[in-house]
Amino acid sequence: MSDHGNQTRESRDEELTVVHVMRHGEVENPTGVLYGRLPGYHLSELGRRMAERVAEHLAPRDVTYVVASPLERAQETATPIAKTHGLDLDTDARLIEAANVFQGKTFGIGDGALRRPANWKHVVNPFKPSWGEPYVDQVVRMKGAIDAARDRARGHEAVVVSHQLPIWILRSYVERRRLWHDPRKRQCTLASLTTFTYRGDRIVSVGYTEPARDLVPAHLLAGAKPVKGQGKAYGA
Repeated sequence: MSDHGNQTRESRDEELTVVHVMRHGEVENPTGVLYGRLPGYHLSELGRRMAERVAEHLAPRDVTYVVASPLERAQETATPIAKTHGLDLDTDARLIEAANVFQGKTFGIGDGALRRPANWKHVVNPFKPSWGEPYVDQVVRMKGAIDAARDRARGHEAVVVSHQLPIWILRSYVERRRLWHDPRKRQCTLASLTTFTYRGDRIVSVGYTEPARDLVPAHLLAGAKPVKGQGKAYGA
């Protein structure tokens, strides 16, 4: 009895589980503000096309669990994926966007919040960062959320829809990079998939794909130079 129990547990611990962490699609944001955690920001028509594209991409996969940030743009991105697999969409507040003191303000080149001296105190420490939720806190909640998704999809695949900064910070932690970084160099394009493969409870590999890359405007791709008048959807 004891030996059989050990074999069963060891077999379970060795099974592979895949968690795809998706960034939501493009958001309707005509004023170009950093919308952060503000309610009322929905996917644009292009963003809906991105979500459908990724749903098609994931259709053949063994997805048994879909969960999203509570913000509208994440919920709307996850919905077609859940529908494709005949699943109910779950919500996990730990997947929400990072808090940011510049929420609701513009943050462009030469015309944003940093022109105001009163805001300079918020950018004195990029290592924490001083303008928002500490990177370490983002790691804790995001790792907890994807581990929970892993548990719900043991031996199968899960899709988790979140936001650029928390996804990038999570990946940086898993890949043992420093958490502070240049936002322009994040590899986390709109509607991209950062995929964590677990063996048992341990992450054994990280992958990255962009199923909707051809739909993403050039100035929003990773590494693109900011263009005045065209927001980079910071904090998205």
